[in-house]
Amino acid sequence: MIRVRTFAGKTVALFGLGSSGRATALALMAGDATVAAWDDKEEARANAAAEGVPVVDLSSADWSAFSALILAPGVPLTHPAPHWTVEKARAAGIEVIGDIELFCRERAASAPDAPFLAVTGTNGKSTTTALLAHLLRCAGRDVALGGNIGTPILALPEPAPDRVHVIEMSSFQIDLTPSLAPTAGVLLNLTPDHLDRHGTMENYAAVKERLVAASRYPIIGYDDDYCRRIASRLRECGKEPDVFSVLGSLENGWFAEGSSLVCNTTWPGFQGPFADLAGIRSLRGRHNAQNALAACIAALRLGVQRDQLGPALATFPGLPHRMEEVGRAGRVIFINDSKATNADSTEKALAAFPKDIYWIAGGRPKEGGITSLRSYFPRIAKAYLIGEAAEDFAKTLGNDVPYELSGTLDLALEAATRDAMQSSGSEPVVLLSPACASYDQFKSFEHRGDTFRRLRSEEHTSELQSRENLVC
Repeated sequence: MIRVRTFAGKTVALFGLGSSGRATALALMAGDATVAAWDDKEEARANAAAEGVPVVDLSSADWSAFSALILAPGVPLTHPAPHWTVEKARAAGIEVIGDIELFCRERAASAPDAPFLAVTGTNGKSTTTALLAHLLRCAGRDVALGGNIGTPILALPEPAPDRVHVIEMSSFQIDLTPSLAPTAGVLLNLTPDHLDRHGTMENYAAVKERLVAASRYPIIGYDDDYCRRIASRLRECGKEPDVFSVLGSLENGWFAEGSSLVCNTTWPGFQGPFADLAGIRSLRGRHNAQNALAACIAALRLGVQRDQLGPALATFPGLPHRMEEVGRAGRVIFINDSKATNADSTEKALAAFPKDIYWIAGGRPKEGGITSLRSYFPRIAKAYLIGEAAEDFAKTLGNDVPYELSGTLDLALEAATRDAMQSSGSEPVVLLSPACASYDQFKSFEHRGDTFRRLRSEEHTSELQSRENLVC
């Protein structure tokens, strides 16, 4: 745990008592702050109280006693309207910040030279963050991994000169971190997302820009207009970002050429190809080449050697629910990409396989549906549609892609497995990449992906039993 001593002797309000909120409350208390914590959900309040967190109804509290409001990142700060606690904090004239801001202040006060790597972007944040941590660990570094992935930041070990904090940051978290100044900041890409929370794409991009603008080593993807403009603005301010692309070579940057990662910069002794992703199952697809480029550049900035990158990339296990290979049956591969909750994410999965895709899609639909995926329809052998989006997706597919209205994941997997096993393709793929939120039938995308994995495991067990019966 990181003890938050910058609020020692002060009283702070805290709203949002999920895992990060509880970790924040305990870290503040360990640093001798007085905490008044609240959540609208009774279960969250009970869980916090069971851990010793003081629960105080902030709706009737005296806000003049508070030095700050610590807000959970999922709580609206500006759009569609500020949360009621934000309104009370502003009326009381106190700052509204998040848990990563507390980390930044502790780092600045106790270990300002402690390496801190922050990763953001619309897609690929978690894979890039985990891959970067893996590269650093393979190089023998002490790594603390967390933030928007896995462990809340204040539950990690304390900042230290010989410890690297590798932190995934959402736009919500950046919004609540005014003193953000990482050693290296990675911005992967920008496409429309969370506009209900930021109002416009320009506002959303401006929040993301803050992470790289404040970093010592800004690392920026160069494959969308928003990121290119951000890189240009940094150059105008006298910073020279490391830029990378998977769409073509760069005159002064890093890029992917087939499966090869290539350096074309003035980096001393580092010209040409430096790693190859061919055969690394956890890094399939062009989107993972983008993730790998970003992670490699950041690792190099932190002192990892060129010859350490290739072996480390080859041993990256990947992340659950993100292009995760969960099984094989003969020639058929089963891929769990449940994290693909919008069409842009699903595009990355469809692009990773040239043909023979047996696609399970659907759930609670996002704006725009799957019309943007039309160019990938020829790769899809058949679609199996589930959840609330099934009929709308069927209309989009029309006569271009054969489909079944499966309704539920178990029926979809059964049908997709049957058809893929009968395919004449060299490597058919049963792909769960829903392009939808999960909340119509599941608690989360993790729950959906875990269900897919379990169903596949049960199917595999059934196949083995059938074979044994035939032998007997």
